[in-house]
Formats: sequence, structure tokens, C-alpha cells
Amino acid sequence: MVATLEFENGDQMPILGLGTWKSSPGDVYKAVKTAIAAGYRHIDCAHIYGNEAEIGRALSESFSEGIVTREQMWITSKLWNDSHAPENVRPALEETLVNLQLDYLDLYLIHWPVAMKKGASFPLTAEKLVSPEVLPILITWSEMEVLADEGLCRHIGVSNFSTAKLQDLLENARLKPEMNQIELHPYLQQPTMLDFCQANTIYLTAYSPLGSSDRPDSLKADDEPVLLENSTIVAIAKQHGVTPAQVLISWAIHRGTAVIPKSVNPARIQQNLAAADLSLTPADIQAIAALDLNRRYVSGDFWQVEGGPYTLAALWDM
Repeated sequence: MVATLEFENGDQMPILGLGTWKSSPGDVYKAVKTAIAAGYRHIDCAHIYGNEAEIGRALSESFSEGIVTREQMWITSKLWNDSHAPENVRPALEETLVNLQLDYLDLYLIHWPVAMKKGASFPLTAEKLVSPEVLPILITWSEMEVLADEGLCRHIGVSNFSTAKLQDLLENARLKPEMNQIELHPYLQQPTMLDFCQANTIYLTAYSPLGSSDRPDSLKADDEPVLLENSTIVAIAKQHGVTPAQVLISWAIHRGTAVIPKSVNPARIQQNLAAADLSLTPADIQAIAALDLNRRYVSGDFWQVEGGPYTLAALWDM
């Protein structure tokens, strides 16, 4: 049975969901249908993933086939960086809703605290970026608040935000962010962020919970540690008769964070869901706590371009 995170209005988000980043066309449709049939009730999407129309087809079929109702599903998506200008926020959400074949989202997030010019794409140059002085996050956030007021999304939040950026929203926004989706796993445990969000009633969703070994080569370092092969994780998995991935998913849930492992493999989709039933021991949790390397797999260094307005230090407020 998958636990839920309860929001102030009583809405409940399943703590375990299906991630769809890097799920290619053809695969993602089958993955979402498989996941819903298996019992997943939370799907995490984003406009930039380029696969929302296919996810929409899978959702629509699952609804019409009576496998699940819209109300039983939790659907999250994200505002991409080229739509931060006030006039672009609503059209971006409307496009996502059309693609997903939905009337509303359960949760809509600002994907990164980075603004790009409308239509700008990679590779980035300084000219394609808009500085935070010219387009502050609060301007974008105020448009997100309007979307929430109108019921186009039931909850709003952010992704890849530092505690300093969250604090700024808490102090200055009309509606507070209810979620921060960030990279979280035993090599990047972010205890300060966890404490901050618990103190301010902001939930966390862990992305790349398995170490994101299938992300593009351009985002990889030559000598990076492979989380799924970590000897401590492997040993704990053996003790419980489960997979290393199941240990990592269970660890995220034990911390009270939502977790969205991505898979298009039907067997792994089932295994990942079964991780919700795995109980780790206090000794397991203690052993995993010792693995923190403060090691990002998604460093954000792609936002730092020559002459551009963003640096890694400013992005993460280090």
C-alpha cells in the first residue's frame, strides 16, 4: 500500500510515483499504462520531456477503460524555462493540459529558477538567457498563483530551488510553494533542505533517486560513482531479498519524501511499486546516512554559459 502526503486542503499525493524524464516516445505510453494497471496513482511529467501527448493518450485510455478515474490520479507537470514571462505562463500550462488531455493538474512546478527567452533552446548562449534581475522568480510565481486560484492546477510548487530561493518565496509570495522537486539519493541527501522544508510545511519530491545512470552522456562525469552498485546498498538489498533500486526507493519514503523512479520496463515498474512495502531497519537507515557525498548527478552546470547571468554558485546559493 502506497502512503500519501496530505496537503493543507486535504488532497493526498501518493508518495511513490512514476517518473517520465528520458522515457522515449513509444515507450512512455506503454510505461504509463503498465504503471496504472499495476497500481500507480501518481505520474510525474514535464513539458520539456517532449512526451506529454503520449502520456495523455495513456491517461485518457486508462480513464475510458474504467481502470482508474481522473480523481484517483495525481498528475504533476512543470513550467519550462522559456515560459517564465508573465504572458507565457498560462499558455504553457494550457498546452500541457491539451497534451495530457486533462482539465487541471494536481501539481504544477516551476522547473528551474532560470529564465530563457521564449523559444530558446540548447545549446545555450548568453543571449538566450534572461537574468533574474530582469525577470525575477516572484513575477513568474504570481502568475502560477493565478492558475491555482482558477483551479487549472490544484497545487503549485517549484523544482531545483535552494533553501534561500524558497525562503524568498515564503517571505514575499501570496501563496507559498507546497513542493520542491530536487535531486535526492544517498549520495546527495540534502539534510539541511529536508529540515528546512519540514519546518516550513513544504514537501520534497526526490528525482534521480536511483542515480540517473541512463541520463545523457553529456551530463555524466568520467569517474562518477554508480549508486546502484554501492556495496552498502547492495548488502542491505541482499539482507532483505530485494533489489538495490527497491532499497533506494524505500529509503526516500522512510525520509518522508515523495519519490519518482523512472522505468519503462514492466518488471521494474512492478518492483519499484513493491518498494513501498519494504521496511528498512534503523541500522539500514544509519548505514545509508553515512554514504552522503554531496554529489549531484544533475549539476546544473549547463545553465552556466560564458557571459551569461547564471552561475552554479548562484543557482544553488552555495
